[in-house]
Formats: sequence, structure tokens, C-alpha cells
Amino acid sequence: MRQAVAQGDGAEAADGAVRWGLAGLALAMLLSSLGISIANVGLPALARAFDVPFREVQWVVLAYLLSITTLIVGVGRLGDIVGRRRLLLAGIALFTAASAVAAAASGLWMLVAARAVQGLGAAAMMALATAFVGDAVPKARIGRAMGLMGTTSAIGTALGPSLGGGLIAAFGWPAIFLVTVPPGVVAFLLVRRHLPADRVEADRVPAQGSFDIPGMLILALTLGAYALAMTGGRGGFGWTDMALLLAAAGGVGLFLAVEARTASPLLRIDTLRDRALRGRLLMNMLVATVLMATLVVGPFHLARALGLETAAVGIVLSAGPLVSALTGVPAGRFVDRFGAPRMTILGLSATTGGCGLLALLPATLGVAGYVGPLVVVTAGYALFQAANNTAVMADVEKDRRGVVSGVLNLSRNLGLITGASVMGTMFTLGVGAEVAAAAPDAVAAGTRTTFAVAAGLIAVALVLAVGMARRR
Repeated sequence: MRQAVAQGDGAEAADGAVRWGLAGLALAMLLSSLGISIANVGLPALARAFDVPFREVQWVVLAYLLSITTLIVGVGRLGDIVGRRRLLLAGIALFTAASAVAAAASGLWMLVAARAVQGLGAAAMMALATAFVGDAVPKARIGRAMGLMGTTSAIGTALGPSLGGGLIAAFGWPAIFLVTVPPGVVAFLLVRRHLPADRVEADRVPAQGSFDIPGMLILALTLGAYALAMTGGRGGFGWTDMALLLAAAGGVGLFLAVEARTASPLLRIDTLRDRALRGRLLMNMLVATVLMATLVVGPFHLARALGLETAAVGIVLSAGPLVSALTGVPAGRFVDRFGAPRMTILGLSATTGGCGLLALLPATLGVAGYVGPLVVVTAGYALFQAANNTAVMADVEKDRRGVVSGVLNLSRNLGLITGASVMGTMFTLGVGAEVAAAAPDAVAAGTRTTFAVAAGLIAVALVLAVGMARRR
């Protein structure tokens, strides 16, 4: 009897440790995603504070994006080699310390440097938090855990503009960086206390091999060229951007050639040959591209087409984070119960339908005509994220979880970067004039054009998902 009670207490304690450990991982995902979106709203205030033009102050955002984009795969692979918990703790500590330095920055380039270091920490947090789910959660519950990770990631991305705007109005620009310090400390303590320590196994070194530094450098330069091409112009696409894209294309070819000849590659070629994995990475990138449309177009539509005040715009935009918070974990439960392929298709169908409604509904329907379809898009995205991430990570070998998680998160980040450029361009073309001076009807037309393109992109992802389900 006593033994049964002791076993029950032990199981309950272990279950509690898993829950608190997942809370730490989810908080790490939220903070790293929040870092992407919260600084955008602060650029005007930073330009005034440091008395610099926009082309310089935009590096506050670009430095963070470039660090994550170029380093996330390498950090994931390094976690597989040296231990995921150890590197995750280092990433959280680095992110938190850099946040404090950014808040105290006395000059623009000190702030940019702090943001670059913050991005390095965020790369470790994104890649290793997702990878750790397979270590911390039984396979039958991975869907729920991935739903939680997707929820917090989406909340962080969507919450940034409204939270940043409120903090700047109340406390000034340092608050948008300082706000991440206390939760960063909490995440560090939760991970350190409740996640299992890295095990040193006798076969670890032969199984993992050495770190592929040449592959890492080539991939980082390639991704950096692509990210700069997509974000550097901010107002057009010139010869410099075209040259960067060509350099990125050449870098992909060089990276594949180097990896094929390396004894311990950063990313194994057989991983890239996995047709299902390639399809799911492409879907992830397409959906993230469309998600960015809600962040790029939404504020302009609400303010210019519907005439809302700044405070009202922030309240309406909070619908996205709220829906993400309410639907993410239930979405994960659906994935565990009904399977990832079905839920992937259902999530993409909902997202396609929501974008289609945003492309068709007139601005005369007011706020409800925007928020209703936005709720459908966000709920569909939450379901897709839980299903797609589960399908990618559930069966990955333990010694590859870090690098595969890095590639998965990289596809999302590339989608966000691409979406900021492509969806912004679609919106400008749809408006047909300078957005700041455009009439409300023109802005509404730009919104419809943007979401028509978005619906088309999600339809491509839906076709891919249906084809993969049939082959399965």
C-alpha cells in the first residue's frame, strides 16, 4: 500500500515537473517571438531619441532578425552535440542580459549591437525549446505540447505592436526591451529547475560528430543575404537587392555541395531528400508569410480605412493574441486525437477561408468585417502550427532534434521576413498611391488585394497537405 502511494506521489511530482518545464519552454518561445515584433512599433520613437534617419534606425529590427535567421540552424545542431538544456539556459541568459543592455543603451549602435546579441539568444530559445518537447513529453502528448509552443509563439508575434505601443506611450522606448527581463529570469529558473539535465552517453561523441563550421558559415552568409534582400530596401527592390538574392541562390548551391562532402554535416543531405519534410517546411513558410499580412496590413486598414483611433486599433489587434491563447492547446489535443495530417488540412482550410473572407468583405461592414475573418485565420493558424510541428518533430531521432527544430523555425522566420516584403508590396500596389495620403476606399482595396494573394498562397499549402495525406 505504501509503495503504491509512493509511486503515485512520484508520478504526480514528475507530471508537475513536466508541466512547469513546459511552462519554461513556452515562455522562452513567447519572448523570442515577441522580440521580433515589439521593436517595429518603437522605430519612430527611437529615430527621435537618437536623432537618426529611418535607414539607420531600422537596424534595430534587422540586427535581431539577421541574428536569428543566420544562426538558428547552427545553434540547433550545436545543441545536439553539447546538450540542449545547457545551451538553452545559455540562450535565455544571453537574451535576458542583452535585453537589459538594450534598454540602457546610450547610442543607436550600442542598441543595435545589443539586439544582435539578443537575437543570438533568441535563436537558441526558438530552436531548442521546440527540440526539447520530444525529451520532456510522452509521444502521445506531443500534439498538446506543440500546440502550447505554437500558441505562445503566435501570441508573441501578434502581441508585439499593441504591447509595444502601450509601453512606449506610458514609459518611453526603453520599456519595450526592459519588459522582457523579468519573464526571461522566470524562464531561466523554470528550465533549470524542472527540465532534465543533459545525459552524457558513452556513444555521444561518435554519434554526434564534430561541429560543421564551414557549413555553418556558408549557411549564415546565404541566409543573411536573403534576409537583407527582403528587408533592406523597405521601399523598393533595387539592383543591390537583386545581387543579394543571386548571392543567396549561389550560397544554397555551395552549401549543398559542401554538406555532401562533409563527414559530419550541419544538415544531412538525406534530411533534405525527405519529401514529406520538404513539403511541411514549405507549408510552414507559406503560412508564416500570410500571417505577416495581418501584422503589416491590419493597422493601416483599421486606422485609414475604418478611421479608428490608435488606442482602438491596439484593442482590435489584440483579438489575434487572444484567439491564439484560447485555441492553441485545444488544437494540440485535436492533433493527438485525430492525427496531424487531418488537422493540418483542417487548419489550412480555415486559414484559406478566413483570408478569402478578408478579400471579399467590404469595409462598410466595419470592425466586425475585419475581426470575424481574422479570428478564423488565427484559429486555423493555431491548428496548423500544432499539427505541422507535431508531424515534423514526433519521429525525429534524438540526435537530430535540435537541427530539425532549427530548420523548422527557420522556415517560419523566412516566411515572416518574406511576408513583410511581399505582403507590404501587394498592399502598396493594391492601394495604388502613397498609403499615408490614400483615401479610405483605396486602403480598403489594398487590404482586399493583399488577402486575395494570401488566400492563394494558403491554397497552395492546402494542395500540398492534401497530396501528402493521400500519399500517406
